[in-house]
Amino acid sequence: MEKKVICQKCVNYFVTWEPNKPHGCKAYGFKSMMIPSIVVKNSSGEDCRLFVEKKFENRS
Repeated sequence: MEKKVICQKCVNYFVTWEPNKPHGCKAYGFKSMMIPSIVVKNSSGEDCRLFVEKKFENRS
Protein backbone atom coordinates (compact mmCIF):
# COMPACT_ATOMS: atom_id res chain seq x y z
CA MET A 1 0.00 0.00 0.00
CA GLU A 2 1.42 3.38 -1.01
CA LYS A 3 1.55 6.33 1.35
CA LYS A 4 -0.70 9.25 0.56
CA VAL A 5 1.27 12.05 -1.09
CA ILE A 6 1.04 15.31 0.85
CA CYS A 7 2.63 17.91 -1.40
CA GLN A 8 3.25 20.37 1.42
CA LYS A 9 5.69 17.83 2.92
CA CYS A 10 7.66 17.49 -0.35
CA VAL A 11 10.89 19.34 -1.22
CA ASN A 12 9.48 20.02 -4.71
CA TYR A 13 6.34 21.84 -3.54
CA PHE A 14 6.23 25.63 -3.46
CA VAL A 15 3.66 28.38 -2.99
CA THR A 16 3.42 30.98 -5.76
CA TRP A 17 2.34 34.62 -5.68
CA GLU A 18 -0.22 33.99 -8.42
CA PRO A 19 -3.79 34.04 -7.04
CA ASN A 20 -5.11 31.77 -9.82
CA LYS A 21 -2.17 29.32 -9.54
CA PRO A 22 -1.12 29.23 -5.87
CA HIS A 23 0.51 25.76 -5.87
CA GLY A 24 3.66 24.72 -7.71
CA CYS A 25 5.78 21.64 -8.29
CA LYS A 26 9.48 21.99 -9.14
CA ALA A 27 9.80 18.31 -10.10
CA TYR A 28 7.05 18.38 -12.72
CA GLY A 29 7.56 22.06 -13.58
CA PHE A 30 4.07 23.48 -13.27
CA LYS A 31 1.83 25.79 -11.23
CA SER A 32 -1.84 25.06 -10.59
CA MET A 33 -5.00 26.04 -8.75
CA MET A 34 -5.09 22.49 -7.30
CA ILE A 35 -2.52 20.68 -5.17
CA PRO A 36 0.06 19.17 -7.59
CA SER A 37 -0.48 15.54 -6.53
CA ILE A 38 -4.15 15.85 -7.53
CA VAL A 39 -3.19 17.30 -10.93
CA VAL A 40 -0.71 14.46 -11.50
CA LYS A 41 -3.29 11.82 -10.50
CA ASN A 42 -5.98 13.35 -12.74
CA SER A 43 -3.60 13.74 -15.70
CA SER A 44 -1.76 10.42 -15.60
CA GLY A 45 -4.04 8.20 -13.56
CA GLU A 46 -1.08 7.42 -11.29
CA ASP A 47 0.13 8.75 -7.97
CA CYS A 48 3.05 11.17 -7.93
CA ARG A 49 6.36 9.30 -8.21
CA LEU A 50 8.61 12.31 -7.59
CA PHE A 51 7.69 12.91 -3.94
CA VAL A 52 10.75 13.55 -1.76
CA GLU A 53 9.94 14.14 1.90
CA LYS A 54 11.36 17.29 3.49
CA LYS A 55 13.74 16.80 6.38
CA PHE A 56 12.69 18.89 9.36
CA GLU A 57 15.18 19.81 12.05
CA ASN A 58 14.21 19.32 15.68
CA ARG A 59 14.07 22.90 16.93
CA SER A 60 13.60 22.17 20.63
